[in-house]
Amino acid sequence: MSGRDERVIRVAVAQATPAVLDGPGSVERACALIGEAGAAGARLIALPEGFVPLMPRPCWGHAYGATMSAGAAELHRRLWANAVDLRGPLAAALGEAARDAGAWVAIGVNERDDRRPGTLWNTLLWLSPDGRVAGRHRKLVPTMHERSFWGAGDADGPVAVDAGFGRLGGLVCWENFMPAARRRLHLAGVDFYVAPTADDRDLWLAATRTFAFEAGAFVLSPVQYLRTADFPADFPLAAALDDCPEVQIAGGSVVVDPWGEVLAGPVRDREEILLADCDLDRVLAARRVLDTAGHYDRAALEPAS
Repeated sequence: MSGRDERVIRVAVAQATPAVLDGPGSVERACALIGEAGAAGARLIALPEGFVPLMPRPCWGHAYGATMSAGAAELHRRLWANAVDLRGPLAAALGEAARDAGAWVAIGVNERDDRRPGTLWNTLLWLSPDGRVAGRHRKLVPTMHERSFWGAGDADGPVAVDAGFGRLGGLVCWENFMPAARRRLHLAGVDFYVAPTADDRDLWLAATRTFAFEAGAFVLSPVQYLRTADFPADFPLAAALDDCPEVQIAGGSVVVDPWGEVLAGPVRDREEILLADCDLDRVLAARRVLDTAGHYDRAALEPAS
């Protein structure tokens, strides 16, 4: 392979449906998607927010906030039982899939810590091509109804991971609208910016194009395709599903280049793996014009302490 070819990195974004409230089943689906994308030559593979095992939705998630609700307590128990511990078998299976694919993998999971049962986190998990858990980012501010499901993230994971071909980083859903959080990625020199979300509106496409141009980076935004029919019959808050539309998340996954141009997607109303070839020379070219961590950065604009 020529040096020029090595500057072109194939990436994959999986728009898919998890096995709702089934941790092993969701991981099995994720591993199949990772394998398919890896076979297509992807070196970086991104999967949606909350893919293991459930992404809370406002049409039913409000019912989880009832403090003394037996159904909400049962849902928490099952969420905990099917969440991912970074030292546990589900994380190990995801790492094995990344190793088999020879790719970096970013996936959104409900994270637990078996050393202290209790709180769950909305986590963006990074797996390396050698199967290691290379990092995690816990969503800093869950949105509205999500706050009853997840604790607030502590930003203790790495801002960026060096993949050899570039620096990888990401933020989850609406925390991408937090300027200070995005600035951390800019200062870390992230070349591939993963932004999983459950926001399937047209606004999100406009936002990802802006995030890409602002960062001078490739943005990969995976979104679930999730229907009410995908929920199990024994879902603990089944009555609340009566208020949900047939499609809870329509998708809208996309890959955007550092100039804000769409390379793949958006895809809606179905499952699909999006592939895109990312020319790293476009990162340098875009930052020659707008470098928000370089010539467009002014420390004097920081808030006074």
